Amino acid sequence: MKNKRLWAPWRVNYITTISKKPKGCIFCSILKERKDRKNLIFVRRRHAYGVLNIYPYNNGHSLIIPNRHVNDLRKLKTEEKNEMYALVEHTQDLLDKTIRPEGYNIGVNCGRMAGAGYPGHIHIHIVPRWKGDVNFMPITSGTKVISQSLQAVYDLLVKEVDRLKKS
Repeated sequence: MKNKRLWAPWRVNYITTISKKPKGCIFCSILKERKDRKNLIFVRRRHAYGVLNIYPYNNGHSLIIPNRHVNDLRKLKTEEKNEMYALVEHTQDLLDKTIRPEGYNIGVNCGRMAGAGYPGHIHIHIVPRWKGDVNFMPITSGTKVISQSLQAVYDLLVKEVDRLKKS
C-alpha cells in the first residue's frame, strides 16, 4: 500500500497544545476570558452561550453551554434549561440563514463513557448536516473533510447575530 499524506498545517496548534492540560474547565475559562472572537463564542446570554466546536464533525458544529459549571442536565435550573433550549433554536436559525444545512444532529453526551470530551461541564451539540456530507473520505482514508474554516463560519454567525440585534 502506498504511503498517503493529507496536509493539514492548521492542526499544529492542536498537536502542540494537546499535552498541555489546561487548569480548570475550558468552558468556564473561555467564558471568563471575554475574547469571543479568539474563542469562537458567537452569542452570549444571561445563563448560557453558543460557541463553535474547535474539533467539528461538520461545518458549523456548535455547542450550547450553560454559564454555570454543571455536569448533569438534572442539575440545571429551569431558567438555564429554558435559555439553553432557546439558544439551540436560535443557533439553528443562525445556521439556516448563513450556511443553510439540510438537517441537524442535536444531542448531549452525559458522562465520559457516553462520549463526553468534557464531562465536567454539560453542553449541547448542534451538528449541521447536508446530503452527501458523509462521503468516501472517512470510509477509505479515515479522514473527515471540513470544507469551511472555523473563522469563516464564526464571521457569518456574528454578522447574522449583529443583523438581528439591529432589526
